[in-house]
Amino acid sequence: MRAAVRGLRAERLVSRIVRAIGAANRARPEAFRILHFSVQDDHVHLLVEATDARALTAGTRGLGVRVTRTVNGAIGRRGRLWGERYHARELTTPRAVRNALVYVLMNHHKHGAAQATIDPCSSGAWFEGWRDEVRTLYALDDVRRWRSTPPPIAPPTTWLAAVGWLRRGRLGVDERPRAATQRR
Repeated sequence: MRAAVRGLRAERLVSRIVRAIGAANRARPEAFRILHFSVQDDHVHLLVEATDARALTAGTRGLGVRVTRTVNGAIGRRGRLWGERYHARELTTPRAVRNALVYVLMNHHKHGAAQATIDPCSSGAWFEGWRDEVRTLYALDDVRRWRSTPPPIAPPTTWLAAVGWLRRGRLGVDERPRAATQRR
């Protein structure tokens, strides 16, 4: 995000961003699907499937436009919302997909969340890959509220994203993204 825009996790913004994600998923579901997301204070993490590089570019651009319009409208501003940087990485192994799921769904721990909980500003409420003990957390008010709405995320269509990652085990709410390692 641009430096002037912060606070995306505020309820009035995150609920609109979630609706924008759902709309982006309905736009071209055969070519671009958002499988999971997490909204942080000044950025968004996504796990997506795309049929090719062109579909990835178009889908990401379309989502960016939707989020920009909804956030700008909510906070009464105009102009660009996104900075120039983004990171995209193709996931090719079950381990890579599982690590990406942990990174996206549990990213709030990197940004200060102390409790082991499902992030209410993520797609974690709709995620079906939690360990059994985590399912009890669905009773939390934020998560229960999200679960009562239609999922904004799309079901995966690739083997890796649907079942392949499960070879490495279901996710626990206590997991945290790994810290960046330094290269020697």
